Amino acid sequence: MVKELGKKLIAQNKKARHDFAIDDVYECGIVLMGTEVKSLRAGRASLIDGFAMIENGELWLHGVHIPEYTQGTWTNHTPRRKRKLLVHKIELRKIAARTKDSGITMVPLQLYFKDGKAKIEIAIAKGKKAHDKRNTLMEQQATREVNRELSRRQSGKDSY
Repeated sequence: MVKELGKKLIAQNKKARHDFAIDDVYECGIVLMGTEVKSLRAGRASLIDGFAMIENGELWLHGVHIPEYTQGTWTNHTPRRKRKLLVHKIELRKIAARTKDSGITMVPLQLYFKDGKAKIEIAIAKGKKAHDKRNTLMEQQATREVNRELSRRQSGKDSY
């Protein structure tokens, strides 16, 4: 019987959406030790330097920081160890085919509990250049200004 229902967000990598052009997103299970789960339930994790790689036909997560559990003993985990990700074989083949191109990488977007089980969203992405980032920011700002002007006109307020 499931104790928890729904989705509880633990960590999010907001910088990934800024630094990368995201193509596909996959939800993966993650193999964790007991103290890692307890640390995640306390809401502590960082996805900033994380990335995923395929090694020997398996998907592995590197660089994600899950701090040691404070009440843990000698059985505590290493904070930045590599962790195995659980995906279906068909999805793994798709991911492997997509990441063979140069410049394509796998970055974690979100770490969360879904119905009591730890899940992570992995995105297949391509790095953005500096000018691409500026263009994206300008587009967002222009969209924000247009929406602001439309809402101001709909509310009936006079212009300046």
